[in-house]
Amino acid sequence: MADLFDASGMYDEDYLHFFARPGDVTGPGEAAADLTWRLLDLRPGMRVLDLACGHGELARHLAARGCRVTGLDSSAVFLDRARADAAAAGVEVEYVAGDMRRLPWTAHFDRVVNWSTAFGYFDDTTNRAVLAGIAVALRPGGRLAMDLDNLTAFLAAYSPSRVVAARDDGDMLADRYHLDALTGRLEAERTVVRDGRARRTAFVKRLFGYPELRDWLLAAGFATVSGYGEDGRPLAADHRRMIAVASLPS
Repeated sequence: MADLFDASGMYDEDYLHFFARPGDVTGPGEAAADLTWRLLDLRPGMRVLDLACGHGELARHLAARGCRVTGLDSSAVFLDRARADAAAAGVEVEYVAGDMRRLPWTAHFDRVVNWSTAFGYFDDTTNRAVLAGIAVALRPGGRLAMDLDNLTAFLAAYSPSRVVAARDDGDMLADRYHLDALTGRLEAERTVVRDGRARRTAFVKRLFGYPELRDWLLAAGFATVSGYGEDGRPLAADHRRMIAVASLPS
């Protein structure tokens, strides 16, 4: 099936311009690393896959704590930035260009992290296949942590349009949203104004309630699933983020 949107047109240098300032190697990835370290019971030496690693912030922080981290992403621009930031921080991360729909590993990783709403970009059959592929890539007893929008809080704060980034230099980025109740997808049209020029792109992401995602993970082969908020406490309706932690049978 054709992709729902052009990911290369979405996750590009403009995205980094607004959301990842050059030279920032101490950003919110440290807090995410604290949380994943605790929820996944991470230890130095564990093999960790950061799936859809983006520009590598979380992967870099986990590697700095002693994990053997592989970061996979489809964006060459993001991977270039990730490699440069890892080198600047003096940590070693294996960054791999690839597609989460075709993971090349079997029983290779102790843990997988999938952070910052980096899941749900395909049709539902393919999204389910991605979860099954993660299960295959993990060793027996392996664990997965997925960080997504918490649906209840997302809907309570939903707005059909908003400016999501603006800079003192006059550059700006704005999104217009459409929520499709039949598919559970958020469809967005993005306008980027940079250096006096405007361009538009579009993206789609699937929204999940915890019970649905839990059932999908169990169907993919995971034995247990737990839900948490961004503070690491059991998931509540007012948590901004939903973190699903799933474990394979030993």
